[in-house]
Amino acid sequence: MTFFSDSTSHYSHRVRIVLAEKGVTVDLVDSDAAHPPAELADLNPYNSLPTLVDRDLVLYESKVMMEYLDERFPHPPLLPVYPVARAESRLYIHRIEKDWGHLVDTIQTTRSDNVVKKSVKELRESIMGIAPIFAEKPFFMSEEFTLVDCCIAPILWRLPALGVEMRASKQTKPLLAYMDNLFNRESFQESLTEQEREMRL
Repeated sequence: MTFFSDSTSHYSHRVRIVLAEKGVTVDLVDSDAAHPPAELADLNPYNSLPTLVDRDLVLYESKVMMEYLDERFPHPPLLPVYPVARAESRLYIHRIEKDWGHLVDTIQTTRSDNVVKKSVKELRESIMGIAPIFAEKPFFMSEEFTLVDCCIAPILWRLPALGVEMRASKQTKPLLAYMDNLFNRESFQESLTEQEREMRL
């Protein structure tokens, strides 16, 4: 199995967390999205990162990769067993991408200071808005670590690099405890690239 990974992208990072959580041995090809490896164009019609290759199978959408890995390597399971709960988890992931992923991408790629400031403010307010829910369960709306946490963790890790400050307060206390819980997880530490480690130095 080969994983073409962008060492700074939260979309690549979420897949690396799943690979580490499952203990999957993978040939990791660290790549730059602006200058992808030459062989990638032959594998992926969009020549995009991340890309996962497992024998004859080529996947180039991070959510599909995560679910494939969860089914291919069933232990530990990272999606709930029951259809309703699975659907809810998929919807949470969709909302994370729409509400947070879009803002992260805008902050990282836009050159307009005004747009960046607006996006930083929106991202901070959106995360702050859900902070209290982390007081209810150890993981996102769950007693167990799931694919939803795999999507949230890379974004929360990048907050300092994105200019989003989360000061300790009564409102943020459950969120900060959740972040510590995620970041201290062995699989999360294994998933980090050197560039990602530098985001929190």
